[in-house]
Amino acid sequence: MGGLDAARFAPPQSFSWEGLIQRARAMAARPYEAEREAPGANRIDYDAAGKLTYGPAEALAGTVRLLPVSRYAPVPVRLNLIRNGQARRLLSAKGLFAGGRDAAPAGFRLLNPGAEGDWLSFHGATYFRSAGAQNQYGISARGVAVDTALEGGEEFPRFTEFWIETAGDAHVRIHALINGPSLSGAMRIDSTHGPDGVIQDVSAAFAMRRDIRRLGIAPASSMFWYDQDAAARGPDWRPEIHDSDGLAIVAANGEHLWRPLRNPRHARTNAFAATNPRGFGLMQRDRRFADYQDDGAFYDRRPNLWVEPLGDWGPGAVMLYEFPTDSETTDNIAAFWVSDEPMRAGGYHEWRYRLHWTSHDPSVGSGAHLVDQWNGAGGIPGGAAQEGTRKLVFDFEGDSLIGLDRASGVEAVTNLPPAAVVTQAAYPVVGAERRWRVTLDVRTAAIAQREFRLFLRRNGAALSETIIAPMQ
Repeated sequence: MGGLDAARFAPPQSFSWEGLIQRARAMAARPYEAEREAPGANRIDYDAAGKLTYGPAEALAGTVRLLPVSRYAPVPVRLNLIRNGQARRLLSAKGLFAGGRDAAPAGFRLLNPGAEGDWLSFHGATYFRSAGAQNQYGISARGVAVDTALEGGEEFPRFTEFWIETAGDAHVRIHALINGPSLSGAMRIDSTHGPDGVIQDVSAAFAMRRDIRRLGIAPASSMFWYDQDAAARGPDWRPEIHDSDGLAIVAANGEHLWRPLRNPRHARTNAFAATNPRGFGLMQRDRRFADYQDDGAFYDRRPNLWVEPLGDWGPGAVMLYEFPTDSETTDNIAAFWVSDEPMRAGGYHEWRYRLHWTSHDPSVGSGAHLVDQWNGAGGIPGGAAQEGTRKLVFDFEGDSLIGLDRASGVEAVTNLPPAAVVTQAAYPVVGAERRWRVTLDVRTAAIAQREFRLFLRRNGAALSETIIAPMQ
């Protein structure tokens, strides 16, 4: 471990993934002891934390900069650097914050080459995120979700200790220990930064301290305030504000599902059966600057987060949780996978998966996919609104639509009750050879379901992904 300041680090100790798992399992066999908040952390507000974070400071291993405790992340973490299978714990963070200031670390970030910004960050609870392919943070991942959207409140386990092994500017392997009232766990996150974004190979091992009603695997947290299809918008002048605009799922049988996100009036949860899914994730499909007009937050550059399960996950479901928000500062969207197997006290489970932080959409297959949707008053455009009806409009785009016209036998298929559908049409958009539009005039009073399915079909074969369209 030559080159490390002996006064700053503890003596080296051997380290292994197998040893970390055994440590997590041993912790789960003991009563839970909460980590203590750092003294004075609640006095460090957003501005004070920024002054500690940004500015000249020493970086560990050349690219690792520390993030300070604050009122938003008050619990410090322990940090270790690994070289050649030997780990040394950081004993002193003095001089590692901007301006040479001292603070307790609550996490860390990985700098880009040339120290211009950062591409990976771990900070608070089990949150971590990447800036993806366009150097813009947005959606966050979590190590695990416990009892999300259940009565009695969600539990937030914490990363308590990290082991960091860097291999140049674009590759880092991170091991982490997790602890919470209901479980202990270990994670190994192997991250590579390339031109198409960041790929992370993740191994997660969890030992249950007590029964868990809902254990979320590969969870993501995002924000959706409104888009062009919103029934009502807030006071902000920007046309759209969201980090993600839909949940995508590719099932084991190859079916592609797309569930547009909503800012609901009341919290709601959806479960989509997904035994051994090929992938799922929260996507930001709309990448047109003109649709956001935001030259500061750059919502058009926010990364997608695609989860690619590895190995046999077995029976389960992808869950989506949405709750109301009236600002862009609250993450009101969560998505994760839940096993059908009960999570019992004393149990132990492992999962492997790959995370893709990217600007392209890995969920898009050979069929057409949804690219836009709107809603408004039912009836003929320019005529009187048809009382009691709404017009729903969906635009699909894809190579499967090239060369097709109104005589090609393309139809829109829904599971809406016949009494609810006033008119229905599917037709190519003039001047766009890969785009088709579906219009539906529906009687809202005749629709009891919270959402409906919609896809394009020709000669009995699907031409598009299946939309799970929520009713406003």
